[in-house]
Amino acid sequence: MANPWIAALSALFVWWFSTGALLFSVKRADSGGPGAHRALVLLALPLLFIGVYGLFRSLSDDESWGAYIGFLSALAIWGWIELAFLCGVITGPAPQACPPGCAGLERFLRAFGTIAWHEMLLVAALLGIAAATQGAENTTALWTFAVMFFARVSAKLNLFFGVPHINTEFLPAPLAHLASHFRRRAMNALFPISITLLSMATFCWLERIYTTGGIEFVLLAALTALALLEHWFMVLPLPDEKLWRWMIPARKDTPKTMIREEPHGF
Repeated sequence: MANPWIAALSALFVWWFSTGALLFSVKRADSGGPGAHRALVLLALPLLFIGVYGLFRSLSDDESWGAYIGFLSALAIWGWIELAFLCGVITGPAPQACPPGCAGLERFLRAFGTIAWHEMLLVAALLGIAAATQGAENTTALWTFAVMFFARVSAKLNLFFGVPHINTEFLPAPLAHLASHFRRRAMNALFPISITLLSMATFCWLERIYTTGGIEFVLLAALTALALLEHWFMVLPLPDEKLWRWMIPARKDTPKTMIREEPHGF
């Protein structure tokens, strides 16, 4: 497990499979009737508990296995929070569609109102992990969660300001209103900054790999590079939805022509 290629491929597989598993579970809940989404979130609570346990288990282990445990534990915590969001259980105080003609600060506040509780929970989780890993020998869980957090914030802001390619096909029923808060446009001023920062972060992890050879930096470099790739999916006409469509049965009433809105990995 100390092989850097195995670590990089493991991160790639976990990103791809975990995203597909989340989409599959939520889509199944869409057709499960009233209460199906809440039941799914409750049934998935062991994932959160395993993540928290693994986080504390990894703190004193600075070997390769400790890096894997910290990495997977952060993903488990993140995964449960994302599941609660996708199921519409933890979203925001204003889960309504954006009215036509809304712009400026009002549009931003309405958009933030749809996800506010989710964002606050992510911030609380990040601060909690930071407190738990303070002074620890292994901080892989903290950096893993931090990479996902800031990459996700960047992705959401880019969707808000506008990108060319977006895919609503994967939006679950409880979050169908989110599409009204996205904007389709050729480019926005934030996108080049996001790409630059993610590229710099990837380069920093690669430098750490070269300097120390640590497996944790391989995992973080792969995860950051995947976040960078997801951002490029927003502007390049690539069929990224095919990465996960095999896990989502096609609906008979799905229109053939749709505005693309990015599904975003995990």
